[in-house]
Formats: sequence, C-alpha cells, structure tokens
Amino acid sequence: MSRIYNYLVETEHENFRLDRFVDEQHVPGQPNQLSRSAIQKLVRGGAVTVNGKSAKPGHKLRAGDQISLTIPNGSVMESIQPNHIPLDILYEDSVLIVVNKPADMLVHPAGGVNTGTLVNALLAHCGVLAQIGGAERPGIVHRLDKNTSGVLVAAKTGRAHRHLSAQFEAHTTVREYLAVACGVPKSESGTINAPIRRSRRDPRKMTVSVEAGRHAVTHYRALEIFGKFSLIQLNLETGRLHQIRVHLSHIGFPVAGDAVYGGGRRRALHNAHSPALAEAFAKLNRQALHARTLGFNHPESGEKLTFSAPMPIDMQRVVDALRT
Repeated sequence: MSRIYNYLVETEHENFRLDRFVDEQHVPGQPNQLSRSAIQKLVRGGAVTVNGKSAKPGHKLRAGDQISLTIPNGSVMESIQPNHIPLDILYEDSVLIVVNKPADMLVHPAGGVNTGTLVNALLAHCGVLAQIGGAERPGIVHRLDKNTSGVLVAAKTGRAHRHLSAQFEAHTTVREYLAVACGVPKSESGTINAPIRRSRRDPRKMTVSVEAGRHAVTHYRALEIFGKFSLIQLNLETGRLHQIRVHLSHIGFPVAGDAVYGGGRRRALHNAHSPALAEAFAKLNRQALHARTLGFNHPESGEKLTFSAPMPIDMQRVVDALRT
C-alpha cells in the first residue's frame, strides 16, 4: 500500500522550489529519505501535487499551498533495515557522525546486497538518518570502496547533508590516504592530473581518458621505499570513483592487493622479499588503501574539524613486514 504525506507551506517557505521543499520535510516518524533526484522523478510522475494538481519540480510555492507526497509501495527506501553492527565512532553530534569504516564493508546497499552495510549500521545507531539523503544511501555524503578502510562522515539532517556535499563538490575538504604501492615512483612527490571515466569494456571499472574523462587530480608523496614496494601518502583534490586506484595504476604503481587495477595478490606475493611479508599479503586479502584523514567545516558552527584513523591491523602488518 502506498504511503501518503501531506504538508502545508508556511511563510518561511514562500517561493521555494517544489522539489526543494519536499526535500526539506524531515518530520520525525515520516521516513522521507528520498534524494533530490528521486523527488524530481516523483514530481514529474505526478506523485507530488500542489493543491491537488500536478506541478513541475521547479514550481515556486506560495504560503498556504497544500502539498501531497505519495511514496509507492515496495520502494527501495522501505527495504533498507537497521542492522545492529558495532561502529568505530570518531565523532558524533546532533547533525553528523564520523566513523572509521572497516574494510570488507559496503557503504550502502547495492548490487542486491541490502544488509550488513554501513548504512544499515548507521540507521540502527542514529535512526534519524532515515529522514534524509538518498533512498539507497540515507545520510551518505561521500563513499569509500568496499575494501578501503578509513574515515567517513554521514549527515543526520538535510541541511548538514547539503552543506557537507557542497564542500566535497567545491574540493575544500581534506582527504588524505595511505597506500602500499607495487613499485617505486620515479619522483618522491608529484601530481597525477588524468581525467577518469567508466570503462567501455568493463562497466565495473574506471579508466583514464583524456578525451571523455572527468577532471581528476591526485597529489602523492612517497613516505617510505621498500625495494619493490612503497608506502605512499595521497591527497585528493577531486573525488572520482576509484580515483586513487586508477591513478596509481595509470603511472605504473598500482595499489598492492588490488585485483582490479593490476596490483593483485599474485603480483604482491611474487615480489615479497620475505616469508613474513608473503604471509602479511596473504592475510591482507584486499587493496592496501586506507583513508587516514578527513577534514571539513562543521555545517552548523563553521568550525574546521579534522579526524584521523590509524592504519588497520591487516595493512599495518604488511608495512611492518616491509620495514623488517
């Protein structure tokens, strides 16, 4: 059975766009966790009305307008259930939460996986997340690959979500990663400026494309050199899907353990210079990539916040073996 929500436009929302108004209605008990794009689709499909009549997403509202939102039965938002999964919380307040995501955890439901994700865990911990964000990823502002560990921020309110998203889009956030790479860069530090697009041969992969790619910039610095491996610090200027993994592979130094972009376990084990290192790589079972630091301005106070998470045990074990 479809669910229907009715709203009255107050004076403070005079001249708001219809899609923006619906996006901001986060009333406790009403699970409106639709993304702006999803809302626009509902509006165009007639599921959102103004005074009983269909309207366009950009329709300007007047005080006193009656808005009706109909959410069809079986929508994705109804299928995401809270899972009580322990979280490594670095910071939390009334509008956002910062966590240290473990490896081997999806950020949000995808590809038929609807449980065990970070979103499921966040919904159980902060139920208010069900009120905001996209239907498939409520509260999620940015993402980390399933097998990448590290710092991630999620929003609890629509205002916080928009503010944080704007910072990521404007590239004003600080995003620092650590990676163990196969090989040694020719220069100790540098910048990789190479546009990225989805691969035409394999839609699950990204690739560098000067002609059709989106602007992507990664700054890197080699922290330690270990013969056939390097410990590299990376700072993202942009945030494309798989950006670090694609960029390091592009310059010939893929992330160790990355089976998709050339640094897979077989290569890592072949270049391991000791039994201890081989054992460490065998236990890693993922790409050696960790989001160590995230910095942004608080969406309410404007205060500059910076959070860091130590390298996880599986990756630290590899670095320790390299050092010895």
